Amino acid sequence: MAADSEPESEVFEITDFTTASEWERFISKVEEVLNDWKLIGNSLGKPLEKGIFTSGAWEEKSDEISFADFKFSVTHHYLVQDSADKEGKDEVLEDVIPQSMQDLLCMNNDFPPRAHCLVRWYGLREFVVIAPAANHDAVLSESKCNLLLSSVSIALGNTGCQVPLFVQIHHKWRRMYVGECQGHGVRTDFEMVHLRKVPNQYTHLSGLLDIFKSKIGCPLTPLPPVSIAIRFTYVLQDWQQYFWPQQPPDIDALVGGEVGGLEFGKLPFGACEDPISELHLATTWPHLTEGIIVDNDVYSDLDPIQAPHWSVRVRKADNPQCLLGDFVTEFFKICRRKESTDEILGRSTFEEEGREIADITHALSKLTEPAPVPIHKLSVSNMVHTAKKKIRKHRGVEESPLNNDVLNTILLFLFPDAASEKPLDGSSSTDSNNPLSESEEYNLYNQFKSAPSDSLTYKLALCLCMINFYHGGLKGVAHLWQEFVLEMRFRWENNFLIPGLTSGPPDLRCCLLHQKLQMLNCCIERKKARDEGRKTNTSEIYPGDTGKAGDQLGPDNLKDMDKEKGEIGKSWDSWSDSEEEFFECLSDTEELKGNGQESGKKGGPKEVASLKPEGRLHQHGKLTLLHNGEPLYIPVTQEPAPMTEDLLEEQSEVLAKLGTSAEGAHLRARMQSACLLSDMESFKAANPGCFLEDFVRWYSPRDYIEEEVVDEKGNMVLKGELSARMKIPSNMWVEAWETAKPIPARRQRRLFDDTREAEKVLHYLAVQKPADLARHLLPCVIHAAVLKVKEEENLENISSVKKIIKQIITHSSKVLHFPNPEDKKLEEIIHQITNVEAIIARARSLKAKFGTEKCEQEEEKEDLERFVSCLLEQPEVLVVGAGRGHAGKIIHKLFVNAQRHLILFKAAAVAPPEEELKRMGSPEERRHNSVSDFPPPAGRELILRTTVPRPAPYSRALPQRMYSVLTKEDFRLAGAFSSDTTFF
Repeated sequence: MAADSEPESEVFEITDFTTASEWERFISKVEEVLNDWKLIGNSLGKPLEKGIFTSGAWEEKSDEISFADFKFSVTHHYLVQDSADKEGKDEVLEDVIPQSMQDLLCMNNDFPPRAHCLVRWYGLREFVVIAPAANHDAVLSESKCNLLLSSVSIALGNTGCQVPLFVQIHHKWRRMYVGECQGHGVRTDFEMVHLRKVPNQYTHLSGLLDIFKSKIGCPLTPLPPVSIAIRFTYVLQDWQQYFWPQQPPDIDALVGGEVGGLEFGKLPFGACEDPISELHLATTWPHLTEGIIVDNDVYSDLDPIQAPHWSVRVRKADNPQCLLGDFVTEFFKICRRKESTDEILGRSTFEEEGREIADITHALSKLTEPAPVPIHKLSVSNMVHTAKKKIRKHRGVEESPLNNDVLNTILLFLFPDAASEKPLDGSSSTDSNNPLSESEEYNLYNQFKSAPSDSLTYKLALCLCMINFYHGGLKGVAHLWQEFVLEMRFRWENNFLIPGLTSGPPDLRCCLLHQKLQMLNCCIERKKARDEGRKTNTSEIYPGDTGKAGDQLGPDNLKDMDKEKGEIGKSWDSWSDSEEEFFECLSDTEELKGNGQESGKKGGPKEVASLKPEGRLHQHGKLTLLHNGEPLYIPVTQEPAPMTEDLLEEQSEVLAKLGTSAEGAHLRARMQSACLLSDMESFKAANPGCFLEDFVRWYSPRDYIEEEVVDEKGNMVLKGELSARMKIPSNMWVEAWETAKPIPARRQRRLFDDTREAEKVLHYLAVQKPADLARHLLPCVIHAAVLKVKEEENLENISSVKKIIKQIITHSSKVLHFPNPEDKKLEEIIHQITNVEAIIARARSLKAKFGTEKCEQEEEKEDLERFVSCLLEQPEVLVVGAGRGHAGKIIHKLFVNAQRHLILFKAAAVAPPEEELKRMGSPEERRHNSVSDFPPPAGRELILRTTVPRPAPYSRALPQRMYSVLTKEDFRLAGAFSSDTTFF
């Protein structure tokens, strides 16, 4: 407190002038970064090989530093070279100039097609750039530029770094850099000029030579010769003489059915516009010396035809419109729509009809209500078809999203059996002998979880894709889907199998919609078999029938069929003798009671003396019943219920919820043994007097153990007994056997209620929104698109595309196998497919322009095809033979034709092109007539090099270099001028 009370006059401040300023801290940070990256001292590499800037690998590393609160990024760019090149890095070589100064004179990598701008301007293999960290920041004032340059100079001097250090100034789009490189007693200053408008005296070589010489300020006379490299770039944009070969699809022909191919079921392919927008021809004179050529504002020796080197690059059109990509993209957009089918098609007609249309929504309940009309005429399909007629009558055909011709064409494509005169019997289902079925393309559906490429689901996906793109968009999709669902109900009610689906249970490798259609087909098959069995009204003999029986697998996959006989009998559905359509056989009906079903549970011989055998398929080899010696008969059994993946998931969830308690486990076992119980009842009915041991011998032979033993009389006899697991008290098999009654399969309660399952499938189909439908079918569309791309690529044979297609397949199989894949991942797949389509379109465009198919000589054709494939894959391609090679002559002709069209257009002449060419005469005459084969160059690049002593005549001779580029709206000079800092 005492100190606080002292007078303020005694407090004094000390100014410490040794404290570092922000500028010093900034220099220190730059030095620290250079030390961390080990850019200290001189490092000499081997001379640069030709083309290494393009073919070699470039790497970069970055750090961030700040000057006060202004952030800068420091980036080191370098060409990756062998470690052996850096062996002399730590050696101090006083007389050797830095590597970057030597690179200024290297001519092996002038005008690299793809490189950092500083590499192109100065030919450097390694450099460091300091630039504002934020894109919108810029160093604009001259004082700040000088401050940064001073900082760089001090940092280089303090560290002994010989790597050039650049500072980016002005706005980033201008690409303005100033920099410095220091060595032992030498320094190179990197300077730049950037102008919008070019002074006339600098548009040619002689003017640029004047700048270069004045900038060097060499005191020697005569001046050492200047080495010159020149590149002129000519741009060809006029492709009028070559029409783009892609023909748009003929939409009108689809309706008339004339187009047999872009018919429904085939995807279009190709770009709608030319995917190659420009051709850039670079004519290069790599080694010229001052005095050999003349290029001034009056006359120029630089004729592109005479240039020793020609190289070509093509400019690709930005995102060309591709048919296949658009098709898939537009279909994918449906996935994001929220509307239901009713909302899309409108419900006004339903509301106006009121009472009458209520018949559709209550069609099933109407069947059970008393009606004045005969009951057989009231069916769901009748209701629906009546409503359809009313809708069409009220709405008018022209208001339908799809016109009748298109709709009928699609329905005939999807259901070809409807066109045949024979009754619909499902014979048009997928042919199992399809030669494609084993091919890699055919089996793609396994990987994509789509559907086989010859299936109804696959065809439906393609039709919906085309409808969405060409015929009514989302409304057309909803309309077709509504018609499709009506067709499914019609087929179910009339026992017509659905074509284009393999028989058997749903294939879980396919998409859920395909599984649902297969399930509906299973229901139709069962119903059809049952109805046919009812019509024949036979008792137990069914010659020539083909249904399977007795081939189910038990709970432990144990059922064994008689391998020797292998006869096939009628499925259980055909045994129904009831006239009711929705027949369900209950275990307590009078008929079953009359058959003595209540007699003993064990099924012993005494209890079943009056029971007659029923539901026999055929005798089981030599096996006999253990207790009465009667032959053992294989029964007709029910087939297990087919299931789709959503039903399996539902069932597994129910079983999982039962828990692990004893009661839950018992209930789970009862649920899972429904098929076993059914088979036991069938076995008891076919073999009166049988025991559990008899059933096990047929159903699970491995659970009946036989061994030879010696009986009382000393004879070897076979003695059999149940396995240990069958003897466990209260096990499921014993319990089920005691519960089972001798009921033949035809009178059992159905394991698979086809009526209920079919209605569930039809309801599932009816409530699908177009978005749900698109989600289901998108794997099929992607599958089709990949097949289309593969087919088109085979015609072109592009190696890079083959690799990309393999990547697409791998990527798609990972994404599509999961339920509900992310939209972003789906978009990536579609984008990849579009990219491949664009590459193939580019290949076709270039082949058309270079006329590879018209070449008569095989060698010439091979050269051109190689040249075209290089153009697709490389940034720039050297033209063999320059203007005199095969490709060179074609390129020359392209430019001549473009010039001719330009002149004709300007003159508005009507003379035929051939006559115009004759009138122009030879190339020499045309040149004299001021008609050039080539337009004025779009870009002029020059590199001037020399080695002179600076700044004094007795200074050390050091490399000097100036790069100049001149385009229509841009003029840049980038100079690297070296000087001796010891003898000046």
